Amino acid sequence: MSEIPENLKYTESHEWIAEGDDGIVTIGITEHAQQELGDLVYIELPEVGKKVKHEEICGVVESVKAASDIFSPLAGEITAINEELIDTPEVVNTSPYQDGWLFKLKPSESLDNLLSHDKYAEIIKD
Repeated sequence: MSEIPENLKYTESHEWIAEGDDGIVTIGITEHAQQELGDLVYIELPEVGKKVKHEEICGVVESVKAASDIFSPLAGEITAINEELIDTPEVVNTSPYQDGWLFKLKPSESLDNLLSHDKYAEIIKD
């Protein structure tokens, strides 16, 4: 079974969300998602300063098997992207919850509708 850190929030579309002390959230794709995709070969990230809506497509990850959209789990403004991934997208495969984060967002809505560790574990158990 995939690693699912308990201190994060999740979405049904397999993004993880880490709350920062400054109100900024860090977003990435889960270990389960990267395992399903396989070896990543390309990542398209949103532009810093872009305002995104809840569940808006804001990027793409491509693997040797498939391409998959990245959805913003919250409405808000992109404050940073992980530029390392542009040249080395495979970092997401080796470190999805640390070095493989995708972007940071200043949310304009509550995090209350995101999934807990337990709810996300239920979704991916099949």
